[in-house]
Formats: sequence, structure tokens, C-alpha cells
Amino acid sequence: MTRSSIAPTAVTTDVVAELARLGVTDVDDSTLTRALYSTDASLYRVVPQVVVRPRSTEEVLATIAACRETGTPLTSRGAGTSIAGNAIGTGVVIDFTRHLNRVHDIDVEARTARVDPGTVHAVLQKAAAPLGLRFGPDPSTHTRCTVGGMIGNNACGSRALAYGRTADNVVALDVVTMAGEELSLTAGGQTASPTLDRLREVVAGGLGTIRTELGTFGRQVSGYSLEHLLPENGFDVATFLAGTEGTLATMTSTTVRLVQDPPHRRILVLGYASMADAADDVPALLPFAPTACEGLDSRIVDVFRTHKGSVPDLPRGQGWLFVEISGDDPLLVADTVTRASRAASAVDSRVVTDAAEQAVLWRIREEGAGLATRTLPGKALSGWEDAAVPPERLGTYLREFDELLRANRLDGVPYGHFGDGCIHVRIDFPLDEPGGHEVFRSFLFDAARLVASHGGSLSGEHGDGRARSELLPLMYSADAIDLFGAVKGVLDPDDLLNPGVLVRPRPVDADLRGPESIVGRLDGRLGLRLLHDAGDLGKAVHRCTGVGKCIADNQGSNGVMCPSFQATRDEKDSTRGRARVLQEMIDGRLVKGGFRAPEVHDALDLCLSCKGCLNDCPTGIDMASYKSEVLHQSYKGRLRPRSHYVLGRLPFWARVTSPIAWLANLGLRTPGLRSIARWVAGVDQRRSLPAFATRRFSRLARPVLADGRPRVVIWADSFTEYFSTDGGQAALRVLDGAGYDVEVLSRPQCCGLTWITTGQLDTARTMIARAVDQLHPYVTAGVPVVGLEPSCLAVLRSDAVELLDDPRALDVAAGVFTLAEVLQRTEGWQAPDLTGTRLVVQPHCHQASVLGFEADLAVMRATGATIERLSGCCGLAGNFGVEKGHYEVSVAVAEQQLLPAIRNAAPGAVVVADGFSCRTQLDDLVDVTAVHLAQILDR
Repeated sequence: MTRSSIAPTAVTTDVVAELARLGVTDVDDSTLTRALYSTDASLYRVVPQVVVRPRSTEEVLATIAACRETGTPLTSRGAGTSIAGNAIGTGVVIDFTRHLNRVHDIDVEARTARVDPGTVHAVLQKAAAPLGLRFGPDPSTHTRCTVGGMIGNNACGSRALAYGRTADNVVALDVVTMAGEELSLTAGGQTASPTLDRLREVVAGGLGTIRTELGTFGRQVSGYSLEHLLPENGFDVATFLAGTEGTLATMTSTTVRLVQDPPHRRILVLGYASMADAADDVPALLPFAPTACEGLDSRIVDVFRTHKGSVPDLPRGQGWLFVEISGDDPLLVADTVTRASRAASAVDSRVVTDAAEQAVLWRIREEGAGLATRTLPGKALSGWEDAAVPPERLGTYLREFDELLRANRLDGVPYGHFGDGCIHVRIDFPLDEPGGHEVFRSFLFDAARLVASHGGSLSGEHGDGRARSELLPLMYSADAIDLFGAVKGVLDPDDLLNPGVLVRPRPVDADLRGPESIVGRLDGRLGLRLLHDAGDLGKAVHRCTGVGKCIADNQGSNGVMCPSFQATRDEKDSTRGRARVLQEMIDGRLVKGGFRAPEVHDALDLCLSCKGCLNDCPTGIDMASYKSEVLHQSYKGRLRPRSHYVLGRLPFWARVTSPIAWLANLGLRTPGLRSIARWVAGVDQRRSLPAFATRRFSRLARPVLADGRPRVVIWADSFTEYFSTDGGQAALRVLDGAGYDVEVLSRPQCCGLTWITTGQLDTARTMIARAVDQLHPYVTAGVPVVGLEPSCLAVLRSDAVELLDDPRALDVAAGVFTLAEVLQRTEGWQAPDLTGTRLVVQPHCHQASVLGFEADLAVMRATGATIERLSGCCGLAGNFGVEKGHYEVSVAVAEQQLLPAIRNAAPGAVVVADGFSCRTQLDDLVDVTAVHLAQILDR
């Protein structure tokens, strides 16, 4: 019986047993993990048999041996951000990021670094920066992509004009063939090996083809870059292996070249009537030796402005070139920028010198792939992602490409590395419509012919993968294709390394994933409206394109996503991982059982419902809402966990307990009763229980009413009303001092937040409707409503319109404000002078993600205080951090940024945290009393 005739389950058993026998320790063939690794950032879905996370080079060798012995395919994976489908496979997926991720050595004199394959690009940069060095290539995914992955795809990034491709920066590679042969390769050097001798013979038989078809321009990445193996190029195997996509050997270590970063940078922003016009200007700009020359469509900028924040002033136009000029001499840089501007044919221009503005421009460019998914009315998909043509052909190519799109009734948003002739584009392929796959396939073949007609490359930096390998005969001759096959036959004769890619490829329309629809597949309707996805959870979770920003280290970025992944570094705890599992749940072939599937609940268990992804994810994933929907569907008509009945209905219990708060507090201070209370509530025994306020805020508050003053209303959330009243009283005094006629609602209606986070959406809908009923008369009268608890105010801003099909909810969403937002627009208000005070500020997750934190920062800066703004989450997140089973992760999240900052804070520093959860976490873990912004302003 041949290996190919053995059922996949049998192969899985064979290889898992063999891996165990050979001592590989981190091996996972669970359905959950297979779902997590079933796709990368591409349109393709291939379920692996098992995932291995090797802890050492020896375990890599053992994994290769197990695959060879059992005939199991092996696919290497870095960050899983591959857009071409070259990081997924049917057999073993070997994930280097978990353990093999270190920078081992930096040689300052030689300007080299020796790193593991799973080392994140940004980690290498962080290690090299204090030495005045950097790794040159910088893909837009530099915060999470790995050096090994960059070598596999021959990644380039925005500054390839200055620093070259990854292949140009490889100094040495340690690799292992599928036969188990270990090779230590040096760029430009020779290595004695029978395998390499056979490879040299293959090259010798195809010299004419290699010299005429390969290496014709800088971004020719498609196929095997055999030009590096020519005799005149020194038979450079190390450089050649860059871009072979893990199909020929498995990397175990690499040494890369480092460069010095010029200290002075300016960005010349040029505006054009169209992207094609911008492309026409590229040849005139290249003689000025820009570090980068990037093209950006106005639609991407508009999406960023709508969903992410303000954009620096840009010149007039519908498309722009960002031309970065760098150097050691600031006067020479400025002169070069002036001359380049004169040489351009732009309709308008602007020079950006401010580092903060430059950072925003580069952020827009880096998030282009995710932002592009929001630019089209329907879908905006990868698939024809990074074709490249010689730069002098780029304008003509773009016009003909646009005609091709229109001929196929498609639309796309082009952007990318115009200086290199490399174009990224997202297209509205109708994959979920009848005949959609045929449209997709036909278009790819026509697009490949178009690129080939301009002497271009199907891929300019992402590799061919499953998306383009079948198209290679349209770009290369039959002789070149045969050479690729011969090379594969030498290094991987059994076709076990990433099969289906480059040689003997899978069809471009095979293994396509989603976006599957869930409409009509539910017993009953969804609890949430999911307005941005037409009420379709399938479309919502397929917003995730896998770009992986959620797996980046967010320290210092003012980002929140994704707190539990930052603590565990486990793919299942990332936004992307959770989206993948939900996609598989909807698909139903691997993850079975629908909303109640254990894999789904395992993946969502550590989601803090922080909504960090809603803002930080370029594609707008809202995992907090999806988790609420899953819990809502899972527990319909069923017994819920104890914590749902107590913590999930905390405002109700607080209201009931309020008349006897003193007695309840006494009971919570009594050791035996306190333990019982924790058990009943499903609270971890290591957690303290917050005390109830002995008098409700609305009964303590004394409204300040005076004729002729503008009105404002304080809507007290349940936490301000029943637990922490000090912030509310301070807000009342601050607003009075600002000249307002302040009204405090005597019986504020609860927003239903805790019901939402525990998936009790029917009750939450009723509660939020009551809140809208109460607040709508004020907002329609133009009276600002001030909320003090960020999470509750965020419910009114976003969740209310998802729960209620009522136009009044939209009115309320637009009419409720934070204290800082009201004060910032109050004419004549002056902040207190806090010069000399140091503030350590922990924004609540919902402040950063839903409400925006700019107004709060502006108000605090106006006080003259020294401000240290923290990033990330406190780790408590409402009921999450107190629930049994979450304590360790909750503390680990706090240890990412919050707790170290508190320990290192200067003596006398004041900790500011508007969120009740944040203040509770600090009080619980480090015995620090944090205050609300209102209390700072009340000084």
C-alpha cells in the first residue's frame, strides 16, 4: 500500500507517534489548533494534520526525520502573515515563533546579526537600534513578521530601494534538507555537498535559460531565483534559497546583514489626479535616490481618517507618492527634496519634516492591506496581491490593469512600492456568488498575461504560494519551468516540503476559503444586528484577513489588542486565532457543534471583551461582540455558569443590596461568608470583593441649578451609582465650576453592560431600551449627557445601536460625552494648574478603542502636569479578571505594562484611571488607590 493511499487520520497517528518517539515535545493535533493554523493571510484554507512548535534545532531535525519516515508533508511557518497561501499545508506545520525566536549575537564591527528563524523583525530592530544599526528590509508587517518568513518569501518592504530585498541581506544560512543533510551556507561562499554538486549540474544544463529569463529586474521574485547560482555569481546557494518558500530546505538559523540608519529623513508628499499619473512620475524621481517611493490611493486614506483618526494635511489629489529622502547631511537632504519636487509633475506637493506626522503617514501605508478591505462597498480580497513590473512600465500597466478590472466588473484599490514597480491591490472578487470562482480564476490568468506582457513578475515580494504558482508558465518558458522542477527534484525529491507550491502547483482556485454566510443557518435570529456586515456573522468573522497586527507587541504603541495574547503568546488567544476558529465553526467541516463547540469556547475563554480589536485591527474585527453573540446563542434556554447570574447581573444585585449596603459590606469582610460569596459568584478566592457605597451617588449628589447657565446632565452608571461615588461627586463640582447648570439623574437606567459581556442579550436589549428612553429627551433638546464610566458610555456609543433597531439609539450615541469631551469644548473653562504633578494614566480599554482618548489627554496636558500614558489593558476587564480560572492571565496581562509602570513610578505620582475595573485591579494587586479624571480636575 502506498503512502498516498493511507487515510489522513492514519498518517496523523503515524507522524504524531513518531514525533513523540523522537522526543519532540510541543506537538498538537487537537481540532482547535488545526483550526488556528488552517489559513494564513491569504484566501486559502488547508487544514494541517498536526502543529509542531520546536524548542531547539534538535527538535527541528527530529520533526524532519518524523515527516520523512512517515511520508508526511512539512510546511514552515513564521508569523502566518503570508498573503499567497505559502504558510499552510496538509501535513505538519512547524511554527518557529513560539520557542525559536531569539537574537543570538550582533557583531557591530561586521554589521551582522545571528538569529533564529522565528525571530520577529521588530525584535531584531529593537536589539540593533541601540548600536546604531537596523535590518534593512521592512515589510508593513514588521511588528510581527519573522526573519525566517522574510527569507522564505524574499520580502522587501517600503525601503527596498535603499536596502534591497531580504535576499540581498542574507549573510549565512543553516538549513536541513528533507533527506536530513545539514548545510551551513555562506553568501558568496562554497559548501562541499553531494546534493549541491547535483544542483550545480542542473544549473549547468540551463545556463542560457537562467541568463535570459531570471533576474531581469529588482522585484522579480516569482519562481526560483536561479540567477544566484550562475558561475559568474559564485553559485551562491544561501542567497538563492531566499524566496524558495520552504519548498527546498528547512531553515534552522540565519545570519543577516545590518545597516546604519541615516539620521535625517524628509517625506516629499506628491499629489496626483490618479494612481496611474503618480506611477508615470516614478522614473523622474528615482535618480534622486529615495529611501522609499510609496503609492497610496485616496480611498485608503479616507478609510483611515474615518476609522482610525486624523491624517496630516496632504496635497490635493486622488493619489499620492510618499517619497522619502534620507541622509547624514540635513542640508543635502533638504536640497535633494527640493530638486525632486521640481522634477515631479504632481498637481500639488508638501514636505513633511515632523517625525510624528511622518509616523502617521507610514502607519497609513503599513495598514494598507487591512484598510483596503474597508474601501469597497462589498468585499476587498487578496488574490492578485503584489505583481511587479519595471518602474518605467508602471503607469501603462496600471491603466491596462484598471481596464481589465472593469472588463470583469471588478473594482480594486491599488497601492504599494511604486519606486520598485510593485503593486498591492485588494479586489472585490465575487467568491460567494454563483460563478464567482470562475471569475476569480479567469481574472488571475488574464492579469498574469498582462504582467508578463510588460516583462514583469507575478510576485514582487510575497512569493507565489498557492495564489500564483499555477500561473508561472504564463511568465516563464517551458525550459524555465522544467528547471524549477529539476531543482526541486534534487533538494526535495519526494515533494514533502510545502507541496503544491511553485513546483507541481495546486490550482489557483483550489482550497479557497469563505466568506461563508450564516444567514438562514440559525435557529432564530442573531442577538446583535452586526450593522457593518448586514447582520451576517459569517461575513463579520471573515473580516479577519490574517494580517496579524493582533500578534504584535503593542507596548508603547497606545494599542490595546490583544491583551490575553500579549500574556500567553498562544495563537488561540489572538484576535486572529479566535476569528479563525469562528470561521471554522461556520464552515462546519472541522469544528462541529456550532456555537456550543468546545473549540469555540476554548478560543473565546480568555477574550477580555476589551474591544481593542475594534480600533486596533485594520479590518475592524469586533471580537467582544462576537463573543457576546456566541454566549447568547450557546446558553439559550440552558443553565448558565454561576458567574453569569451574579457578576453578569451585578448592577441588579447592587441595586437590590443598596438599602442594606452596610450589612452586605460587613458580610464581605467576614472570612467565612466572604469565601462563600466568592464561590456563589464564581469568583476566584484570591480576589477581593469591592465594597458597596453606603449611599447611592444620585442621593449624595446635590444638583447645581442656576438660571441662564447652559445645562448638562450626569448619567451615573451602576459602578458610579452603587460602588465608587467619589468620581461622580468630583465631576459634579468640576462641571459646576465650568459654568454649567448640572442635573443628576435620580434613577439612572443601567446600560446592561454586564449582561452584554456575558451574552444575556435579550435582557440587555430591554435595559438599553430603557436607558435610551430616559436619555433621548435630553439629547434631542441639545443637552449634553456626561458619562463617567468608559465601558458604560461605550455601550451607549456603540453597543446600543447593535442591539436596538431604533433611530433614537443613534441620537443618544451622538449625544453622550466623556467629561473631558464636554470640558474641551467649554468656552472659558480653565484647567487647574498641576505643574509639578506627575500623572501615570491608564486609559480604560473602551476609552482607547471606542470613545477615543484624545480629549482626555488634551485636558490633562492643559493642567501642566507631566503625563505618562500607558498602553494595553489592566487585565481585570469587568467580570473577566475576577472569574475563577482567569486569575493568572489577568495578573499576567497587568504585568505587561500597568504594574511595572506603577512600580517604577516616581514618588508622589498620581495614578489616573477612569475605569472602575482598572482602579479595582490596582487596589487588588498593588494596593494603589487610583483616581478618576474628575478627581484630578477637582483639585
